[in-house]
Amino acid sequence: MRKILLSLFLLCLMHELIAQPNYDQYPVYNGDLGLTYSKTNSSFRIWSPPAEAGQLLLYKEGENGKPFKTIDLKKGINGTWYTTLSGDWEKTFYVFRVKINNKWNNEIPDPYAKAVGINGKRAMVIDLKDTDPQGWTNDKSPAFSKQNNPTDAIIYELHVRDASIDNNSGIKHKGKFLGLAELGTLSKEGQSTGLSHLKELGVTHIHLLPFFDYASIDESKSDNQYNWGYDPLNYNVPEGSYSTNPYDGITRIKELKQLIQTFHKNGLRVIFDAVYNHTALTEQSNFNQLVPGYYYRHKKDARPDPFGGSFSNATACGNETASEMPMMRKFMLESVLYWAKEYHIDGFRFDLMGVHDIKTMNIISKALHKVKPDIVLYGEGWTAGESPLPDSMRAIKKNAWKLDRIAVFSDDIRDGIKGSVFDVKDKGFASGKLGMEESVKFGIAAACDHPQIDYSKVNYSKQPYAAAPWNVITYCECHDNNTLWDKLALSCPNASEEERKKMHQLALTIILTSQGIPFLHAGSEFLRSKNGVENSYNSGDSINALKWSLKKENLEITNYVKRLIKIRKEHPAFRMTDAKQVAQNILFDNHAPDGTIAYTINGAALQDRWKKIFIAFNGSSVEKEISLPDGNWKTAIDTGAEIKPGLGKVKLKKYSAVVLYKD
Repeated sequence: MRKILLSLFLLCLMHELIAQPNYDQYPVYNGDLGLTYSKTNSSFRIWSPPAEAGQLLLYKEGENGKPFKTIDLKKGINGTWYTTLSGDWEKTFYVFRVKINNKWNNEIPDPYAKAVGINGKRAMVIDLKDTDPQGWTNDKSPAFSKQNNPTDAIIYELHVRDASIDNNSGIKHKGKFLGLAELGTLSKEGQSTGLSHLKELGVTHIHLLPFFDYASIDESKSDNQYNWGYDPLNYNVPEGSYSTNPYDGITRIKELKQLIQTFHKNGLRVIFDAVYNHTALTEQSNFNQLVPGYYYRHKKDARPDPFGGSFSNATACGNETASEMPMMRKFMLESVLYWAKEYHIDGFRFDLMGVHDIKTMNIISKALHKVKPDIVLYGEGWTAGESPLPDSMRAIKKNAWKLDRIAVFSDDIRDGIKGSVFDVKDKGFASGKLGMEESVKFGIAAACDHPQIDYSKVNYSKQPYAAAPWNVITYCECHDNNTLWDKLALSCPNASEEERKKMHQLALTIILTSQGIPFLHAGSEFLRSKNGVENSYNSGDSINALKWSLKKENLEITNYVKRLIKIRKEHPAFRMTDAKQVAQNILFDNHAPDGTIAYTINGAALQDRWKKIFIAFNGSSVEKEISLPDGNWKTAIDTGAEIKPGLGKVKLKKYSAVVLYKD
């Protein structure tokens, strides 16, 4: 019995000794990591301070088979291991492995890899020049703002596969990068689809859901799998299932570049959905196999444990990365710069940005703005769970004013308009719920300080948090949760379809006339439905595909959204650039009836040709009468108004909006 107890004690002691690395003592390496390729030689370098040995294994194919060559890595400076191979190794596949605590870890592709084979199992040696489509060096992002104002952007969120997979899309390369690059495509009803539809709509930026290499899709199987892609595998490589040949590392890169190039030629910018807050795998991730525990945060009062069990989980995905660690910060910075430079990316949306620390985000912003002054940056200013990193250090919503030219999503106006995303039955301002006026006004002012807003009545934020309108993404729906059209159906089961259409129009009118950076969910302009599925991340094409027949069925809604976008782009009054402008030039009617919001904008002070603008919304289920300032008003938008200028009144039908102006 004593021998057994002694053995257990020694085992526990060994575990403790192994499980307590002091990450602060790990050296920081400031040079290039991964592959450095030329026709005459290829250099490989990884960072693994705890390793006792390292190897580079070379393969002929991206999967299966045995390595045809194994090279022992040399120990380099600051925790690195390296080797250089003479000759041209283009199209060779490679992996690394390291020995830690006298045990060889799993083979992994280069964490810094720029190309991989099937399913991202092995990195691939390539010459990036071979991935450039014709004319790529002359590719330029189209202008969207004369003065680099982020509020001039109008963002449209889209999933690559959703855009084209529908049988009625008229697109040849369904579900692929190339499919979204096709022009002149039509539905059987004769309506434009895909890229042509986006161009026709008038938006400026297309936010594409993750198109880096993610883990949930088996690229070797038939094309009938689905996922949003928020499960990162290889951060610096395009997803293979969106290419016509996922086995070849060059094809997926070239076809993504063709998509971006085509978008740019047609006046559209591309936003990259960045998911640096967690990895698909934890213990077995590329990061963790090289440096166990280092790249992740760990639970409070728990020792970092390479055997598992101590990883914190503010992402609800099994782990959270530690952006404050020097080498994780270095990885994130170099990764976004690579995408911006090599792929000409025009913006980044950071998934669960509240997991990241403010310092890292501001370093990233400064570097990206140096490369592209009009780049658009934004993210989710929250987490999905508790994090050991103090709130004061995190890029969460209440710290938005500390962020350098980075916006946060406003869940205040989102849920103020349509009701809580966590309660499908909850209504919002646009669907008849009283008491949501201040939450919507808070969003209209883009979370900036405004003397007429009663912050005690705002749903979530009891004080302003934005430094300026560019600090906020103004939206009412995205890929998460129910679509707006489904939410209205679930929360208003007794409303007629015509009433719900009015609610839907009202919601989008609020978004596109509010301050901040407006954000639209793909298909909202023709009442997209996911059949009530709330979290459709793996629900398949039958739920997620954009059904292009809906465009013809709801053409009046599509045309209405196009008109709203056109008005916004033409009038700087809807695109203010600093908080003082918001406070000084928006005047709310403090006596507007319950269930309504009315305000004026001083367009003259903003160099708008509309010298005065009057906007009113009736979110209630009954007609309301609102005071109209004196003057000769002209109508820009009217979804149900009776204007009586002589009486100084506007009668608004239920769930309606009006925009008037003086020029």
